[in-house]
Amino acid sequence: MSGQRDSRRSSRSGNTVPAPAVAAMFDEIAPVYDRMNSLMTLGLDAGWRRAAVDASAIGPADSVIDVACGTGKLAESLAERVGPFGRVLAVDLAPGMIAEARARHRDLVQLEFAVGDALALPVPDATFDAATIAFGVRNLPDFAAGFRELARVVRPGGRVVCLELSVPRPRAWGRFYHGTFRRSAPLLASLFGRDGTSRAATTAAYRYLPSSLDGFPDPDELVRTMLGAGLTDVHYRRLGLGAVALHQGRVPTG
Repeated sequence: MSGQRDSRRSSRSGNTVPAPAVAAMFDEIAPVYDRMNSLMTLGLDAGWRRAAVDASAIGPADSVIDVACGTGKLAESLAERVGPFGRVLAVDLAPGMIAEARARHRDLVQLEFAVGDALALPVPDATFDAATIAFGVRNLPDFAAGFRELARVVRPGGRVVCLELSVPRPRAWGRFYHGTFRRSAPLLASLFGRDGTSRAATTAAYRYLPSSLDGFPDPDELVRTMLGAGLTDVHYRRLGLGAVALHQGRVPTG
C-alpha cells in the first residue's frame, strides 16, 4: 500500500510541456512519425490500433472522433470500419500532422481532418457514437479535462477508448523497459529520422517521448481519472508485454 500511495503522489495531472511547444515538435517530425513508430514497436502498433477499433464497438454507418490523430493511421482504420456511410472526424493540434494526414488519406470520403484542441473540441455535445485517442493523452496539459471533453462529444451509451504507453510490470522489468526506451528512441531517430526533418529536431522529439512517461498515471490510476471524468464501466487490458494499455469506458445513459 505504501508503494501505491507514493505512486499516486508522484503522478502528474497533466503534461508540463506547453501545448504550443508540443504541437511544434510534432510538426517537425510529421514526415517520419509513422516510420519511427513502426521501428520502435517492431510493427506491433498496427495490431494495437486494431484492438482500439474493436474496443470502440463501432460499425457500419456509425460516427467517431479520433483525437490527437497524428498522421491518421487509427482514423483510417476507424473509417474502414464505419464504411462510406459513416463519419470519422480526426483532430490534432499540430497543423503539420493534419497536412500529412490529409495528403495520405484523400480517398476516404467518410474521413475528415481538422486542426483542433483536445480540450476544446470544435463539435457539439453528444455528436459521436465513440471517441478514441491513441498515444495522445500524455501530451495533454490536463488528463482529466481531456477525458471529460471526449465524454462530452459522445452520445449516451457510447464508448471512449484510450490507447497509451505504459510502464510494464513487474517493477524490475518496467525499469529495464523504460531505460531501454529512453536510450533507443533518440538513437533510432538519429539514424532513421530524416525525410526532410532535421536530425537534431527529430532526436529531440524522441527524447521527449520516453520522458513523457515520467510521472504519467499507471493504468489503474488512469481508470480513476476516467471515472472522475464521468465515464462508467471503465476497464483496461495490457498489450505489447505491458508496454501499452488499452482503456475503454462508457458515457452514462442516465
